[in-house]
Amino acid sequence: MKKQLAALAASLIWALGAQAADIKLVVNADQPGPVIHRNVYGQFAEHLGTGIYEGMWVGPDSKIPNVRGWRKDVVAALKELKVPLVRWPGGCFADEYHWRDGIGPRNKRPVKINTNWGGVPEDNAVGTHEFFDLVEQLGAEAYVNGNLGTGSAQEMSEWLEYMTGEGKSTLTDLRRKNGRDKPFRVHYFAVGNEAWGCGGNMRPEYYADQYRQVASFLKTPGHNRPIMIASGGNGLQTEWTEALSKGVHSVNAISHHSYTLPTGKWEHKGAAIGFPEGEWISTLANVQHIDEIITKNTAVLDKNDPSKKIGFYFDEWGSWYDPDPGSNPGFLVQRNTLRDALLAALHFNVFHAHADRVQMTNIAQMVNVLQAMIQTTKTSMVLTPTYHAFALYTPFQDATSLPAKIENNPVYKVGNVEMPGISATAARAKDGKLYIGLVNSNANQPAELTLQVGSAAPKAVKGKLLTAGAMDAQNELGKPAQVVPQAFEAQATNGKLTLKLPAKSVVVVAVEG
Repeated sequence: MKKQLAALAASLIWALGAQAADIKLVVNADQPGPVIHRNVYGQFAEHLGTGIYEGMWVGPDSKIPNVRGWRKDVVAALKELKVPLVRWPGGCFADEYHWRDGIGPRNKRPVKINTNWGGVPEDNAVGTHEFFDLVEQLGAEAYVNGNLGTGSAQEMSEWLEYMTGEGKSTLTDLRRKNGRDKPFRVHYFAVGNEAWGCGGNMRPEYYADQYRQVASFLKTPGHNRPIMIASGGNGLQTEWTEALSKGVHSVNAISHHSYTLPTGKWEHKGAAIGFPEGEWISTLANVQHIDEIITKNTAVLDKNDPSKKIGFYFDEWGSWYDPDPGSNPGFLVQRNTLRDALLAALHFNVFHAHADRVQMTNIAQMVNVLQAMIQTTKTSMVLTPTYHAFALYTPFQDATSLPAKIENNPVYKVGNVEMPGISATAARAKDGKLYIGLVNSNANQPAELTLQVGSAAPKAVKGKLLTAGAMDAQNELGKPAQVVPQAFEAQATNGKLTLKLPAKSVVVVAVEG
């Protein structure tokens, strides 16, 4: 009873506040900002659990419909998302991956133990050729992560020659022998991963020297030269960005990682389903922390790289919960709910706000692992709420960002955690239309806001809405989906356009008229 009365009181307070100060979203369409790079919507596929094997790769001899081993259903669903880029083979796995293990006849490739993720056999069935087949089927760009931890400058330089070499050499002939005549297009190449942790437990200055040395030997044809990525920091760390943006001339971009844990504690992260509202808000409010991370690191870059030649790549992000009961804890299996959809959309809005530096991000991960787009069994698949959030935001790929300000934004508060009730982003897409993305984070209260573009109210908006009845609503295999996009539109009345946002919702609309 006390909880019900408290909720009612909060509802009344919110309603009175909304009446006292109308919420307004003002978009300045005549002040174009930086372009939101399509790779902000990048994906990540690591050799981890069933993220690749079974989840996407079943082998060419499988009875499951496939194209050269890659599941047709999964690839088709990912193509619908317009996946712009895939990062591979890790992650922590990358610094124990030796590329020669993954070429040649699959039945002759060595079997290793995946020491990072579950201690299970890794038969190297998916290697360089298979990965590039996947990205080419998706129409995506390739981000290859090199092995600095247990590898060497020679190993990485030979891998790049194998992938990109054009002339006649032992390595290019080996690639041709293995079935690929023309070079692979390598768009991005990283020297190591999480050098501060699983990639070698290095200090920033030591890694910077390692990067300088290795990068000196990473040579490719000029027209197939990848953007070179240095392994940066984690969380609120800025010392990695500082060390790598001063005097390391071959750095094109610096990676950074940060995950969202409801409790903030690695030993007990919080449940993926059946969680209280306190963990709903603690999860979503963490995006303010993400914004702080980017702001502090880009300030360092602005000091050391005022011409903005170095990108800041948030190439691992997403929710991380306690593993699904009964699953291998090393497989990082977790449920995906409406909360994850809102978390993704809130991240997008922050990334858009930093589009001048944040030119790539990679959610962890694509299939069956952590905050996945798709969950599968051996014979079926389901699209997660996070998948639908990505689908709603596809118009923002390569769109031109626009200033969007919320006036009288209500505060959403649970216990001692609070955050803005509404988050917004706006951009002019390649199709010429003005798109707006909105998130109402409040788990209980709907919100109404008026939309103003410049000094006028648009005539109408039309798009999609994502919401559900429960905070932990999910789409489960073999059951009716609970979180699916719905049509959303609004018309102006008496020169005023009002958008009604349900509680716990994501809305993306195009402005009409």
